This record gives sequence, structure tokens and C-alpha cells, in this order.
Amino acid sequence: MTASSGTATGRASMIERLAARIVLLGGWRRALLAVVAGALLTFGLPPFNFPAVGFLSFPVLVLLVDGAAGAPDRGFLRRLAPAFRIGWCFGLGYFVGGLWWLGAAMTVEGDAFLWAIPFAVLGLPAVLAVYFGLAAALARAVWSDGAGRVLALAASFALFEYGRARLFTGFPWNELGVLAAPSPLFMQSLELIGLHGLTLLAVFVFAAPVLLLAVGGRPFAVVALVLLVAHVGYGAYRLGTGPAGTVPGVSLRVVQPNIDQGEKWDAAEAERIFDRLLQLTKRPDAGNDAGPPPPAGRTLVIWPESAFPFILTERPDAVARLADALGTGETLLAGAVRLDASPGAEPRYYNSVYAIDENGEIVAAADKVHLVPFGEYVPFEGFLKNVLGLRQLAELPGGFSAGAARQSIALPGLGPLLPLICYEAIFGDEIAARGERPAAIVNVTNDAWYGRTPGPYQHLRQAELTAVSLGLPLIRAANTGISVVTDPYGRPLDGLALGSAGTIEAALPAALPVTPFAKWGNFMFWIGLAGTATIGIFAAVRDARVD
Repeated sequence: MTASSGTATGRASMIERLAARIVLLGGWRRALLAVVAGALLTFGLPPFNFPAVGFLSFPVLVLLVDGAAGAPDRGFLRRLAPAFRIGWCFGLGYFVGGLWWLGAAMTVEGDAFLWAIPFAVLGLPAVLAVYFGLAAALARAVWSDGAGRVLALAASFALFEYGRARLFTGFPWNELGVLAAPSPLFMQSLELIGLHGLTLLAVFVFAAPVLLLAVGGRPFAVVALVLLVAHVGYGAYRLGTGPAGTVPGVSLRVVQPNIDQGEKWDAAEAERIFDRLLQLTKRPDAGNDAGPPPPAGRTLVIWPESAFPFILTERPDAVARLADALGTGETLLAGAVRLDASPGAEPRYYNSVYAIDENGEIVAAADKVHLVPFGEYVPFEGFLKNVLGLRQLAELPGGFSAGAARQSIALPGLGPLLPLICYEAIFGDEIAARGERPAAIVNVTNDAWYGRTPGPYQHLRQAELTAVSLGLPLIRAANTGISVVTDPYGRPLDGLALGSAGTIEAALPAALPVTPFAKWGNFMFWIGLAGTATIGIFAAVRDARVD
């Protein structure tokens, strides 16, 4: 035996001993390691973007579930309880580590919502962790000592992440597939399999190192390596096809005013805020009589979510000033609070986007359909609001009402633009189900609630992934950042940093042909999930027979 082979054997033996110690952990040590492994996984999310941590966190999870065997004389569900606890602890670490910044929103209104910080920072993650607990328990139901358990874990987590995106209004924030897409190179597979498919791929590939310790696991480890290479290679191929091109005669001006959330609805600050928006809206050469003429064609000016610090339709003077600020051929797409005050009915408020032409006329509007629970409305209002006295963060009587249906905004000379307000942009499945194909996604948002935390970075990434899966450019206007214009491959063409004020001047990127995901939705995901689950079950049966 050579020295090098002896060293390699020693390292392998050390890894096997470490793995055995993890399997044999019990009690609070097992739970603590699961929490730490889940929390470590959040370093793969924006703004850190170090997905390699997945190759440590998921093998640890597999080993912990290996040791989470219930007593054989107990009922079926009670035998799965230890695996549920491990998955729940793993999820608690992941969601606390990935969502702790939600507590920042509770400090905006002074001490009015400080009591809610524990619920936002710990309560919501504890609820979301149930999905991970159920995923671990379901996988444990067909567990084995070989490769089948990794396939079962990938299929189970993908299934429950799909459920997290839908159940109880859905909350797919930081779905595990996000870990596998830290940059445009790693995003391109989304056009084929969507984010849920990427979750299936990510869990299998990240957990694959543990296959090297299993009997008969090496062929599956090779498959995982091939899938990883294919994922990266497809990205390189797509990005190597060249720029997507631009829409002739259409330019963009994205406005980021950087308004502090504590001042946004302060009546004393309303005029100053509106003045800032108008100043940023004017063409850079508008005050120079000797400057060049306005560019030919159409200019889209985009303001962020709820940009107007008042109800626009109640301020004809503001409409007139807005018309003065817009030049010839310019149309404003702006987030606004829309008031529906029908006679004899309670007033209803909508979180909307207005299209306003150069004459100051509102030519189109689209309402937000997917509202933020507790941010814009109180779910189970009869109990939580009327009995417990909970209220939403939005400072409106009764909160916002949801729009009846998602609407595109059609402007002369353009295909339909799809306005997505705030976190609507993370629900790619809902958009893929639409029959009408937009020319671009216009995402208006206000991340000032969360300050300089990971929240705005995570929000941007998920909007980018939705746009790439659909093959559409993304035009994003955020109050305090991060505003950006990306091409349909997810490559940023220009942007503004978090906490800065200014404008983006860019051409409108052209959309790509309809992607498989845009055409078929999650069809490829279901095929992959069924195949993974089937192979995992057969592998588990084979492993049981070998034992």
C-alpha cells in the first residue's frame, strides 16, 4: 500500500466514523444538530449565495433521519414521529435563518407591533417547518440503508415544497430550489422544469455525498454528478446563445425614490415625497432648452409599489403636475392605492398599478390578487381580528381587498405587460397558468419594510427566477431597492443598489419564445417526481432484500 492510498483510506475511515456518530446521536444533541444544519443551509440564499453548504447540510439530514427510527412495536405513525421531529428541527433552523428579517417590519410603526416580533421570527418558521417535518416523515416511511433513501428524501421534499406554495394561500418564499440558482448560469434549467423541478434536483444532488457511504450507492452518486454537470452545462449553452435583443422604439426609466417606510404615509411628508418622484421622473435633459430632442418612440416610466403618498383620484392638482412631468410619448406605470367608493357600500382599497398617459389620464389599472397575510389583510378575520384584535400592517381601514383576477396592461405599440405587485412575483406557477403571454414582467414593490437585511435580496432573486422560467424580461421598481432591469435569461442590464435613490435608463429587452415551463407548467416536474419516487421505492425494496 502506498502512502497516498493509506492516507485516502484513513480519510474515508474518519468520514465513516463521523457519519456513524451522527447516526447514533440522540436527544437534544440530535435536535440541535438538525437545527444547525438547517440554519447553515441559509448561507446558500441571497445575499450570501454559497450553495455549496447544501453538500454538508443535506448529508447531515440524511444521517440524522437514518438514526430516527421509532420502536418497531409502535404504530406506523408513531414510528415516523422521530423522523418528523428531525425534519421539523431542520426546517426551524432553515426558516429562522432565512426569515429572521421579518422582525424588522414590526419595528416600523414604533412599538405598535413589537409584540409580534416573536411570532414573525419564531412562530412563522415553526409553522413552515411542519412541511419539512412531514417531508422527512414521508421519506422515512420508505427508508432504507442504500441509495433509495436519498431519492425518497428528494421526492418527499419536492412534494411538500409544492404544497407549501399552495396551501393556506401559499408561501413559497426561499423554496429549496432557490439554492441551486445563485446566478444566471444556474438559472436556465428553470425554463424546462420550473422551480419545483429545481427543488427535486437540488435535494437529490446536495444529499448525494452520503451515497458514497452506502452499499450500491456509487452509481446513483454518478447520476447526481451527471445531473449537476447537465444543470451547469445547459446554463452555459443558453447564455452562450447571445443577447436576447431589445424591443425597437421602447425605452425604460425605472424610478427608485428611496423613501423611508416610517415617512411614507406621514401626511406632513406627502408633498416632499411626491416632489422627489416627479423630479426623478423628468427626462435628464428636460430642464435644458438646448438639449437633444426627446427620443423617438415610447418611454415607460415605472414607479414602485404604492408610490403615491395619497389617493391619486382625490388629488386633481397632483394629476396636473404629473402630466407636466411626463414628456411626449411617455407613459407611467405606478403602484398606487386604488379606492372603490361605491354608493351605499363600505369603501374598498386595492393595491394596484395605474397606467397614466402623458396627459395625466389613467388609461388602465390592475389590482393585486395575491395579498400578503397579516401585511395587507388578516386571514380568518372573524376570529383573529374581531376576537383577538389582530390587525394588518397596512394602514388602511379594513386592509386591502384582493383583485378579482390578474390582469395585463396593454399599451399602444407593445404586447401586454404583466404587472406583479410585491411578492406576487414569487408565484411562478400562477403566472405560467395564464393563456396570454406578456412581453415583460413589471414588478413593483416596497421592501423598505425590511431595511438593509437579506429580505430585499431574497425577494429580487425569486422574481428573477420566475422571469427566467417564463423567458421574460424583468422590470423591477422598488422603493428603496433593489431595482433592476434583466434580460429574459436573468442577466442584469442595469440596476440600483439597496438604499440608494435614482433612475435606471434602459432599453426594453425582448422576450424569448414560449418556454416549456410557460407552455406546460409543472408537467416536467410531475414526470420527474413520479420517476424519482418510483426508483426510490424500488431501490428501497431492493436494499431491504439485500439486508
